[in-house]
Amino acid sequence: MQSYTIGQAARLLGVSPDTARRWADAGRVVTHRDEVGRRLVNGRDLAAFSVEVGQGAHAEDAEPYTSARNAFPGIVTAVRLGDVCAQVDIQAGPHRLVSLLTREAAEELGLEVGMRATACVKSTSVHVDRA
Repeated sequence: MQSYTIGQAARLLGVSPDTARRWADAGRVVTHRDEVGRRLVNGRDLAAFSVEVGQGAHAEDAEPYTSARNAFPGIVTAVRLGDVCAQVDIQAGPHRLVSLLTREAAEELGLEVGMRATACVKSTSVHVDRA
């Protein structure tokens, strides 16, 4: 069975290693130690926990970002403005999403590196909602 280090698990869950350690310390995710003392998470346990975390993000008491499905909240890592188009890169956990939109739309949203944004994916089209 595949096992993951806390750092690997954190990347797959889209959280910091410190958050993954806190979850393990609180017993939310079960870990075991390998022969050199590293904490590992069993692959099946991590898969089940990731589903639980994903469902928690859509809890009824949580405020929705958008009505669109396949929404990836993240942080803007690059904005390249051309004469007509703009390319916006968003890092959402382990996912890098790239959207091409009009320069006017990027400017209206005020997109800049370091701000929160949500990439919404529908088929082959991606649009960006300001968080």
